[in-house]
Amino acid sequence: MARGNKPVCGAKTRQETSAESCGLPAGWGTDHAGVGRCKLHGGKTGGQRVKAAHLQAEREVREVLAELDVVPVDDPLTALAQLAGQVVAWQESIAVIVNRLGDEVRYEGRSGVEQLRAEVGLYERAMDRTNTVLATIARLDIDGRLVRIEEAKAQLLMEAVQAGLAAIGVVGEQAATVKQVMARKLRAVK
Repeated sequence: MARGNKPVCGAKTRQETSAESCGLPAGWGTDHAGVGRCKLHGGKTGGQRVKAAHLQAEREVREVLAELDVVPVDDPLTALAQLAGQVVAWQESIAVIVNRLGDEVRYEGRSGVEQLRAEVGLYERAMDRTNTVLATIARLDIDGRLVRIEEAKAQLLMEAVQAGLAAIGVVGEQAATVKQVMARKLRAVK
């Protein structure tokens, strides 16, 4: 909730009318001021701290997204291949961090119960996402499709040049030589 431009706690109060909600600033009296519930409405609990962190992250993402010049994806196959590169890089980055932990992948929590470090959970999720994206690419035959698209572009280019040569009267052996040179150059570009 927000009053004016400032976010408020928004928790339901114990007033007789159920329409009443807390008007204190969001996160008042907590370590997450400006986001989430206030101290009086559970803002200092672990669950509310986590929720406030998520809300803050979403707010930051929305702000960054608003600054970006977002354009539609014209080539979803290439975009998926780029996403795969980012996913793999993310997974490899987290792997480095987890490897630095050595034998310290677990720790004892406040209640005395052994806990798994958050980095390990991030790594497991990154592996799952990497698997999902790569399996999608394999299932869709992205590489094969990209090759076929490039081959079709090259074929169209060759046909356009042939039509242009024919239009200006270049035929026979000269046209064949031009075609051979273009084919060689196009293969070198791939």
